Amino acid sequence: MTRVAPASQSHAREQVQARTEGHEQKQELEQAQEQKHEQKQEQKRAQARVQEEQARERIRLAADRGSATIWVLAVGVVIVLVGAFGAALGAARMARQQARVAADFGALAGAGHALDGEAAACGMAGELARANGARLAACRVDGLDVLVSTQVTVSPLPWLTRTVTATARAGPVRG
Repeated sequence: MTRVAPASQSHAREQVQARTEGHEQKQELEQAQEQKHEQKQEQKRAQARVQEEQARERIRLAADRGSATIWVLAVGVVIVLVGAFGAALGAARMARQQARVAADFGALAGAGHALDGEAAACGMAGELARANGARLAACRVDGLDVLVSTQVTVSPLPWLTRTVTATARAGPVRG
């Protein structure tokens, strides 16, 4: 067996220790570089996620683009339809009132000529009905009473035509 001098052993130990420390430092350096690499990769992934989210937001905004115009048009159409419906309803009510007035005046005029016969009474009722914008639909003399029906044609909407009928009775006061 070979004996090594104590100084040589000490020198050998120092060399082994230096190699071990060098190896440890090298491993630490590699770990630090690996951590830096991981951090850079994580930053790249985070940046990619942000860019992807921004792209999605741009797509979403592009899909919404112009929707306000559609909503304004839809609201405008609803307003026009409600207005047209209101105008049609108003025209129908006016026609009903016009028919009632024509029937009332026709019956009163006919009652004034009831003693002259049915032809004279209904002729006068027809004149007043036409003067009030209506058409005489029926006229009947019942004793001294005159029963008159008038019609008014109304077109509240261009494609919709209706006829309104009203009836009135007039004669002497009984009682």
